[in-house]
Amino acid sequence: MAIPDYQSLMLPLLRFLGDKKERSMRETIDALAKEYGLSAEELRELLPSGKQPIFDNRVGWARTYMKKAGLLESTRRGFFRITDRGSKILSQNPKEINVKYLKQFQNLIEFQTIKHERIGENRADEDEKKKPPKSFWRLPISK
Repeated sequence: MAIPDYQSLMLPLLRFLGDKKERSMRETIDALAKEYGLSAEELRELLPSGKQPIFDNRVGWARTYMKKAGLLESTRRGFFRITDRGSKILSQNPKEINVKYLKQFQNLIEFQTIKHERIGENRADEDEKKKPPKSFWRLPISK
């Protein structure tokens, strides 16, 4: 089986946390990996950077988006649980949860806006770095 994308993990993640217990990231990753029937080989596949397993990263992004939308909350470092909002959504038995679904929550829209502004700032900084220094334009012209 292919490693699911982070949006496909959102609903199973919320269901796993539906018992309202505080869970660790490791416990959550292991439970979702088992639910998806991922092999040990698939769980060892790393991001191109070689620093983190792909599946762990995708579970992390699913958690981040749902935290930003207010469906999950951090309880302490590396631990989280479902919120009342998350429980309410779960009780409505959605067919899927993805970024489009989460956009109904203002918190997520604010998160995405800030994220895109930062990316824009970084690109502007990079463009500025690519320009030649002002002194370049003041070089004497030889006659």
